Amino acid sequence: MFKKISLIANRKSGQNSRDAEAIDRALSAFGDGAARFDWHPETPIEDTVARALARDPEMVVVAGGDGTVMAVASALLGSGVPMGVLPLGTFNFFARGLGLSEDPEVAARQMMSAEPHDIRVGMVNGQAFLNNASLGIYPAILRERETVYSRWGRFRLAAHWSVVKTFLRFRKPMKVTLTIDGKRETRRTALVFVARSAYQLNLFGIDGEDAIDADRFAVLVSRAETRRALFMMAARLALGHPMRGRDYDLYSAKVADIHTKRRRTLLAFDGEKRLESGPFRFRMSDESLTILLPQSDAEA
Repeated sequence: MFKKISLIANRKSGQNSRDAEAIDRALSAFGDGAARFDWHPETPIEDTVARALARDPEMVVVAGGDGTVMAVASALLGSGVPMGVLPLGTFNFFARGLGLSEDPEVAARQMMSAEPHDIRVGMVNGQAFLNNASLGIYPAILRERETVYSRWGRFRLAAHWSVVKTFLRFRKPMKVTLTIDGKRETRRTALVFVARSAYQLNLFGIDGEDAIDADRFAVLVSRAETRRALFMMAARLALGHPMRGRDYDLYSAKVADIHTKRRRTLLAFDGEKRLESGPFRFRMSDESLTILLPQSDAEA
């Protein structure tokens, strides 16, 4: 049972009444030993994590979506302090992959009796990621999603509409050169998706869990090269029936290098994105992240 807890909350996530109430209920569940630290995304996350660690907590809890969790996890690498997750985002793939409830208060109670477990996270050009990183159509979807969210709010239906709009604007696939564990191959594709977590793959019926269980990346290269093929692939994903060899090719990788023709390419990582100069090197982190697994998942 943890007694001294530092909770880091994304200030933007706590601005609406629902999230603010959820954080308050979680703090109550954690007890008198919990203290809250607000992070403003305009400031370095390392500063907030340093303040949270200064009180020598037994656990650091992140209140936010996958992007916030990724930012805090990156700052906690190698610290040895267990990290818990209070899901407040739209999808919460990382929290759900750990077996945590999407109800923040229930998740808080699960964490109080959870087991610490060390993992290595994915890195791409020095950027940590927990779920996935990608090049191609998916980063473009995230860019469109921000526009849709600004107009309609952060709803899952709005996120799905951003997919449709991006597909309609699709023109041609990108040319990439993949070097996976020393083997080189050139492809034309709309998407290269590098997964570090099996949860999202299993959710859509995509292969790759075996690679991740072997402490490797599951590298998926879309076979779709046209707008129609993208819509067909998305439909099969929605139904949970994508097929390896028809919709995508799968590579198991310890290290993957990806070269694109463009000087700068939009890179997505755990729901965030930014323009980056290639080539893109994917590898495992040198330092471990200590996460908290609910007892049933820790035993499994």
